[in-house]
Amino acid sequence: MMKKRILVWAVPFVFVLSMASLTFAQQKAPAWQSTVVKDWVAKAKAEIKLVTIQDVKGALDKKEKAIILDVRDPDEYKAGHMPGAINVSRGTLEFVIWDKVPDRNAKIYVHCKTGGRSALAVKTLNDLGYKNAVSMDATFESWIKAGYPVVR
Repeated sequence: MMKKRILVWAVPFVFVLSMASLTFAQQKAPAWQSTVVKDWVAKAKAEIKLVTIQDVKGALDKKEKAIILDVRDPDEYKAGHMPGAINVSRGTLEFVIWDKVPDRNAKIYVHCKTGGRSALAVKTLNDLGYKNAVSMDATFESWIKAGYPVVR
């Protein structure tokens, strides 16, 4: 009897909470938050080395000893990525980079969807002691539009 009473109250309560969380999740961030993030990314870009998609393509063509690091989320990576790219989501970079790229002197070309996450990732890599990490200052879409190879 007691279990039934708890269920009668718990089910609607959980439903209301889940609906509330969906409502809040769909709201846009305030404009000031967008400005703060844009400024943060711009600051990171000013402190790191940026390269073009042509630089990255040239490194691939020359079979340069370098690592292509894709910091997009796994589902974005699975939808299409550069040949030979290693996927480490920006959100886990600090925790797993040591296993993926133990050599902090390695040449690392970092990219993402629009250039923001890659800039922040390179700043983080530099802070962690990686000396040769650079960010591709272009969108992944521009890589595709240039006709460069994509693994799907």
